[in-house]
Amino acid sequence: MTIQEQYDLLEKTILSYNPQADIPQIQAAFEFATKCHDGQKRKSGEPYIIHPLAVAQIVAEELKLDSESIEAALLHDCIEDTQATHDQISKLFSPTVADLVEGVSKLTRIQYATKEDEQMENLRKMLIAMSKDIRVILIKISDRLHNMRTMEYQTPEKQKQKSLETMEIYAPIAHRLGMQRIKWELEDLSLKYLDPIGFEEIVSKLDAKRQEYDAFMNKTQEQIEQRLTELSIDHRVYGRMKHPYSIYRKMFNQNKQLDEIFDLFAFRVIVDSVGDCYNVLGVIHDIYKPILGRFKDYIGTPKPNGYQSLHTTVMGTDGIPFEVQIRTREMHEIAEYGVAAHWKYKQGGVGGGTEGRYEWVRRLLENQEGTDAEEYIHSLKVDMFSDEVFVFTPNGDVTNLPAGATPIDFAYSVHSAVGNHMIGAKVNSRIVTLDSTLKNGDIVEIITSKAAKGPSRDWMKIARSSEARSKIRQWFKKEKREENIANGRSAFEAELKHCGIPMKDVLDPEVLPGLLKRVAYGSIDELYAAIGYGGFTAQKAVSRMQGELNRVAKLHQAEKAAQDLAAAEEKTEEKSTAPAPKAVKSEQGIIVEGLDNCLVKFSKCCTPVPGDEIVGFITRGYGVSVHRCDCPNASLERRSLPGQEGRWIKVSWGTDVNEKYQTSVELVCKDRQNLLLDISAALSTTNAFVMGIQSRSTEDKFAIFHIDISVHDGKHLRDIMNKLNQVSGVLKVTRPAG
Repeated sequence: MTIQEQYDLLEKTILSYNPQADIPQIQAAFEFATKCHDGQKRKSGEPYIIHPLAVAQIVAEELKLDSESIEAALLHDCIEDTQATHDQISKLFSPTVADLVEGVSKLTRIQYATKEDEQMENLRKMLIAMSKDIRVILIKISDRLHNMRTMEYQTPEKQKQKSLETMEIYAPIAHRLGMQRIKWELEDLSLKYLDPIGFEEIVSKLDAKRQEYDAFMNKTQEQIEQRLTELSIDHRVYGRMKHPYSIYRKMFNQNKQLDEIFDLFAFRVIVDSVGDCYNVLGVIHDIYKPILGRFKDYIGTPKPNGYQSLHTTVMGTDGIPFEVQIRTREMHEIAEYGVAAHWKYKQGGVGGGTEGRYEWVRRLLENQEGTDAEEYIHSLKVDMFSDEVFVFTPNGDVTNLPAGATPIDFAYSVHSAVGNHMIGAKVNSRIVTLDSTLKNGDIVEIITSKAAKGPSRDWMKIARSSEARSKIRQWFKKEKREENIANGRSAFEAELKHCGIPMKDVLDPEVLPGLLKRVAYGSIDELYAAIGYGGFTAQKAVSRMQGELNRVAKLHQAEKAAQDLAAAEEKTEEKSTAPAPKAVKSEQGIIVEGLDNCLVKFSKCCTPVPGDEIVGFITRGYGVSVHRCDCPNASLERRSLPGQEGRWIKVSWGTDVNEKYQTSVELVCKDRQNLLLDISAALSTTNAFVMGIQSRSTEDKFAIFHIDISVHDGKHLRDIMNKLNQVSGVLKVTRPAG
């Protein structure tokens, strides 16, 4: 089929369900995408435009979405893979179409520390866009479905990577959105590459027994249809085999052979009304013997994704068990297409959808705040993709929680205050432990007390839902900061010791900023606090820091080698006869003993000026840092630390000093009115250039001023300090250091 024939088929598909579709705009989107992707090829060797066309066909044929969704599907790779921009698409089509395309695009221009970070940010971005417009995820799933259908052209490594991501992320999202048909196909295609031998074994066994299975299904379908026709119930019946992945999972989980699978066959009965659903249930139980404990009423208690149906497993006349699902036509459409069935748009593209039904997407985003990448993806799987358990409040309200949930999860699903003040729980009027597993139909009552001390750290291990864990983390983050810092420091130091890394290497002021950047925390205390309340782990912190520490260690080794070489050359020079005198050149007014043209910087901790006694420190990769001798960071104790001796060198002021040096002074004053005005007046008489003033008041009526100034030399600075000392209320003027 040619590209034009594929586009013609797309138009025909769209008009079959939406005669009012904006065909001129859809055609313009097709032509724009063709132009953008001109010259690009897929791995199969086909022109790239084949892929956007196929995605648009899925969006139209499978999901029957509106014109804007078709346009966005055709354009979905333009921002990511071509020179097209959001603004360009917004002007040519509409801001909505541009937002849909942007939402589907990946964050390709940002580099991440780990693969998990990249996956997390792509997911987070997609979920944010999805919470604004659910069509983003529908187009993304259609994109992934076509990629999986053409996965044979990728390398084996890529096949496994994409299949695993599809199985863990996209198929479960399709399930959470109720899109069963697409979910099944994604699972089967993923299994084909993740376990090709297992997949082929199931498919070949099903093919071998196809005739036998078809005969059984035809016979059973006729029995059901005959009885329903006799009772004048308008109906449609059809049977299906379980799809390969569903069979594979049951065989794997239950360690069974294909012949031992309990419900290999499933029949659907589609009727007109809810009343007919329950009538048909009675008929099925009359024809066949129901299997105890295998009945589920999802009409009375719908699944969170809107799925409604009656499920019952019965024993057939040949002794073969099978499942029967009974639902109305509307329920069937929702079961097959999920959110896409809800997403009806009024003529002209004005939204008439049901965004409110998907408030869970926003909650999902909120629950993941403050977690790292691995925890985010794990929590996402639990929240979105696990089976649910339905429990009741004492008032009869239904609450759905992840399978394996405990009273802790239930308490926090009611409100964070209920969870924080919980002291016990009752299930079906009996007191239970907080780690008890809740079952379908349980009535749960939470016992609270105002005197409760708050959650225990053990609750983090017991809770199954990320909502509960997130709220527990928030409580510890807010209420126990000092305790968190202490616990976090202890865990961090223990992990460093385990990895053989000295704590002083981490706390080195030249190294620490780079290490903190690696873990994305502003200070070491913030990192300790995060480890303490469970937002980050000590193992991850140390593992991410090791790369930077290794880099610094290599630099240190290179510097030591350079110093050793310089020392050896110096000894050689000493042995030679009197060398010719050499002119000494200063850098920024500083002479570094034994070095010429050396990069010099003035330390910000003590801001030395000409006239101060100074000492130099060889920084890693940044030349020589000049400190005042009275700076705590240049103390004798600090200079004698192991591994530091060779890095401290003699420096002195040259004759060609700069005109101005930046430094700072600190004033402790008795607070009063017009104090700042008088300090400013005193400074104006000293010919000092003031670069900034910071002030704060204390509870005991004192005022602290930090003033950044530019001075000529030490004498100029002393004159300024003397002048400030004469201001009424100024008790002390000092130069901060360290």
